[in-house]
Amino acid sequence: MAEVVLFHHVLGLTPGVTDLADRLRAAGHSVHTPDLFEGKTFDSIEAGLEHVGDLGFGSVLDRGSAAVDGLPENVVYAGISLGVLPAQMLTQRRDGALGGIFLESCVPASEFGPWPTGVPAQVHGMDRDPSFAGEGDIDNAMALAESEPSVVVYTYPGDGHLFTDSSWSAYDAEATDLVLDRVLAFLAER
Repeated sequence: MAEVVLFHHVLGLTPGVTDLADRLRAAGHSVHTPDLFEGKTFDSIEAGLEHVGDLGFGSVLDRGSAAVDGLPENVVYAGISLGVLPAQMLTQRRDGALGGIFLESCVPASEFGPWPTGVPAQVHGMDRDPSFAGEGDIDNAMALAESEPSVVVYTYPGDGHLFTDSSWSAYDAEATDLVLDRVLAFLAER
């Protein structure tokens, strides 16, 4: 079974993020859920973004790096939206990464340097999500998949952002079940 680090989104470590991690644990995987906001959660994306603005994106990345200190190298890094930043950075930069799972976000690989040869990843997002599709993340994901055959992009019909968080208004149970089926198949190969 795989060891996974799952980074939360801009609302913080919500019950929905914990639920997603628990579903992976139920399949036998070891899942770490670092709290990059030190216990703070938010009721709106805008409030969460304001908090991130106060912290700075660099601090979010530094906290993500610190969260994996002491963990073995051979892990899978996963993130939801904002959490994709540390997940993608660690997938690209930390020796021994077994793969990446990027939910509802993807930045250009050039942001963190070259993509590591042969390291697989999955990117999942809704095809009309204003954040994922509207802000270019889907284009980043498609470009990455074109240049890296080990990267696969999955899109789902809908416009919800944070649709995998069961505690958030945009939650889509059917799409989340499909995401989990694909993620579990990915993890089974690690």
